[in-house]
Amino acid sequence: MLVRNLVRKHQRWKLFSKPCKFSQHPCCSFTSVNVFVSNTCENEHQSETPLAEEMFRSCPKMGTFKQGDLTLNSMIENYADLGDFESLEKVLGRMKLEQRAFSERQFIVMMKGYGKAHLPEKAVDLFHRMVRVFKCRPSVRSFNTVLNILVNERMYDRALLFHSRCVQKGISPNLLTFNLVVKALCKIGLVGEAIEAFRDMSCHGCSPDVFTYSTLMDGLCKEGRIDEAISLLDEMQIEGCFPNPVTFNVLINGLCRKGDMARASKLVDNMLLKGCSPTEVTYNTLIHGLCLKGKLEKAVDLLDKMVSNKCVPNDVTYGTIINGLVKQGRAIDGARVLSSMEAKGRRPNEFVYSALISGLFKEGHSEEAMKLWQAMLESGCKPNTVVYSALIDGLCQDGKLDEAVNHFTGMMNKGVLPNAFTYSSLMRGFFNKGCTDKAILVWKDMEKNGCSPNAVCYSVLIHGLCENGKLKEAMMAWKNMLGRGCKPDAVAYSSMIQGHCNAGLVDDGLRLFNEMLCEDSDSQPDVVTYNIIFNGLCKLDRISHAIDLLNSMLDRGCDPDIVTCNIFLKNLGEKVNPPQDGRDFLDELALRLSKRQRTIGASKIIEVMLQKYLCPRASTLEKVIQDLCKHKKVRAAIDECWKELFC
Repeated sequence: MLVRNLVRKHQRWKLFSKPCKFSQHPCCSFTSVNVFVSNTCENEHQSETPLAEEMFRSCPKMGTFKQGDLTLNSMIENYADLGDFESLEKVLGRMKLEQRAFSERQFIVMMKGYGKAHLPEKAVDLFHRMVRVFKCRPSVRSFNTVLNILVNERMYDRALLFHSRCVQKGISPNLLTFNLVVKALCKIGLVGEAIEAFRDMSCHGCSPDVFTYSTLMDGLCKEGRIDEAISLLDEMQIEGCFPNPVTFNVLINGLCRKGDMARASKLVDNMLLKGCSPTEVTYNTLIHGLCLKGKLEKAVDLLDKMVSNKCVPNDVTYGTIINGLVKQGRAIDGARVLSSMEAKGRRPNEFVYSALISGLFKEGHSEEAMKLWQAMLESGCKPNTVVYSALIDGLCQDGKLDEAVNHFTGMMNKGVLPNAFTYSSLMRGFFNKGCTDKAILVWKDMEKNGCSPNAVCYSVLIHGLCENGKLKEAMMAWKNMLGRGCKPDAVAYSSMIQGHCNAGLVDDGLRLFNEMLCEDSDSQPDVVTYNIIFNGLCKLDRISHAIDLLNSMLDRGCDPDIVTCNIFLKNLGEKVNPPQDGRDFLDELALRLSKRQRTIGASKIIEVMLQKYLCPRASTLEKVIQDLCKHKKVRAAIDECWKELFC
């Protein structure tokens, strides 16, 4: 204990001392060490000799420093714990010089110290130096220590390479080794190799435990191999290894991500039968899955069940439900859940507030959003960048630019730095008001403050410039974006195409459109892009070209909308000789979509025809109605009606 304190004082105060001059009587022991400690504290900073060196020099003379005693281990443990690796190396060097015996336990302590300091390569190096320098033979214990450090540092490839080389040199793996290897393989997506390692365990006399099974199940679930993961559940029980809540949570999470809530619920029942009580993670996973499927009522019911089972909902639980309600356009209901959350003594975090504020603004409840903002401030919750950005974006959408600018200024004054989304919202607000110059000033301010613009920022800038007829400036922004290596998204492409078409440069717009088709999925044209091209071609009386492009659009799986129908109806009636009412054109379009099982798209076209008093053919109408009225869909619609009547 005395040495422990002494080493800690050395680390904290960087003590240096002159060599001790007290008695060197052979009977002197730890009593003399107390005098030594006192002497050291009094003579602080008076010598350049490190404390560890002084300990080695003085303690043997006092009869306290014997080979292999607890004093030596205590020094190693403390230096490793404090991260003082320089002093630790000096201790090792002096031990080697004095030919002291090294134990594997000492090296494991030092390796763990490197792991704690996030220095995994130092731990690997020390493992190899054990034999080469210090003549201490490593066992599977020190091997597992280093392997665990590498896995914890997410250096999975390095861990597997280290494992392979050490096994080749004669290290015999045990259960912990296999668990770490399976985890590393699953983390880098090599689930097949993880299964091979799992099956190879018996050859080394190891039986997988619940951790092995759970890790492998998690890897399989993330690869979408849910059925194989569930089959492992049966296998582990046959082998006498009983699942724990973590095992079930892994499988439930996999099923929820897949959207298979029915099987997830059955698994919870199975969990209860096995004597495993659902945990917070179980309920949160199920609630998240239900929210993803849009089944908010069931999610709320599950929340009540969670409380009744004496499992306390946490911030994740409430946040998941509130976020789900906001995504369904039910921000008001989300605000009620927030009130319930606060009534139960739970304080929402900034992300819950940001989701609600954003949702309330989008649904037109700006007053409620501002009340929530005020309530958040009064509760003592300090808004971060995400909350400020949601508020500023909402105010810009609501046309309240002055308030948005005031909050932006207040945000900066409080030291909360805006991000790319914040600047994009302000720019969009100014562009929508026709204040192009102010929007460009925001862009310059963003670059001045060191916030790098992303694809969304460029899209807002390009769209705003094109909307305000500044195609030349938009092209400069486009070149700047490409020069910075930022890939344009569908919005940026569509905006540039529209800018060219509005300027009568339809062929230039088509070149951009064809370039867009060659890009990845994030930049593929949607129905908005197609409508821009259709409109531009039809203005130049190139209707046949527009129809060819419409056929290509259908082949690419993109369905026309009401705008598409109106563009062709208008131009077929005005620019075709003789004029056409468009009935046959739309009827054929609806039939083609119906034959391709694209029922929603076909029904939208039928809806447009009926609104325009263009009666579709009886056969077309019958086919579309039959597709819409499948038994399951009708049953679901009837159930929904009954629910609304009696709930």
